[in-house]
Amino acid sequence: MKRLLTSILYAVALSATLVACGSNVKLDDVPVENRTGTNIGSDAAAGSGADASRVAPVQIDASNNQAAGPAGVPRVIYFDYDSFTIKPEFQGAIEAHAKFLATNKTRRLAIEGHTDERGGREYNLALGQKRAEAVRRGLGLLGVTDAQVEAVSFGKEKPAAMGSNEEAFAQNRRAELSYR
Repeated sequence: MKRLLTSILYAVALSATLVACGSNVKLDDVPVENRTGTNIGSDAAAGSGADASRVAPVQIDASNNQAAGPAGVPRVIYFDYDSFTIKPEFQGAIEAHAKFLATNKTRRLAIEGHTDERGGREYNLALGQKRAEAVRRGLGLLGVTDAQVEAVSFGKEKPAAMGSNEEAFAQNRRAELSYR
């Protein structure tokens, strides 16, 4: 009797599970929307000329060189092996970027931390993040708000130099500053 009751309970539980996994959605009846828009390349549009004139050309202001950051200041900070300490020779670059961001409060900066190929993936992602955060903290100490700066790590995924020698390793241990 106990075995029969257990079998019935298993059958009911299995049936309930199968019913719960079912779906009433019919995949064949999904509506399809045409989102192609106006075909500018068609003969009708080419003849009228009206559609082509709605596209505005991109204007690049050559006189606004400061929009991309301070001119003549390095945008790459290099680090020693297995270190996230900013070297004294890059302190002037950090100060120049901080001064630029302090005077341009609407500007945003992404700091990308990188490592050389030595070490595991997780270790290198963490070290790259520490390098980016070190630069972010340096900028913060000089008056840059946290809202202006984002620190991310790419670890060893985006090398600047290919190769397995010390010269390539040194070029890959870096933090890149990129204005948005």
